[in-house]
Amino acid sequence: MTLKTTLKLTAAAASMAILAGCATNAALDEVRQTAESAQADAAEARSIAMQAQNTANQAQRDAQAALQMSEQNREEMNRMFQRTMQK
Repeated sequence: MTLKTTLKLTAAAASMAILAGCATNAALDEVRQTAESAQADAAEARSIAMQAQNTANQAQRDAQAALQMSEQNREEMNRMFQRTMQK
């Protein structure tokens, strides 16, 4: 091989290596973007889940308060009934 042929082959190999490096960087950037997007989606899902949990907790507190009020009303009605029966 002559020096000229060797230089041409070396230049061609270097060009291929550079192009392969660019493809690898582009693929890496795409993977990074996908991961960041997935992370953002997960954070949004976590936020929605926390809101749903807060809503469920409030509904549970409201239901417990309604049950307590219902029991108080029943006790009051029973006392009223007993008073009317004693007369």
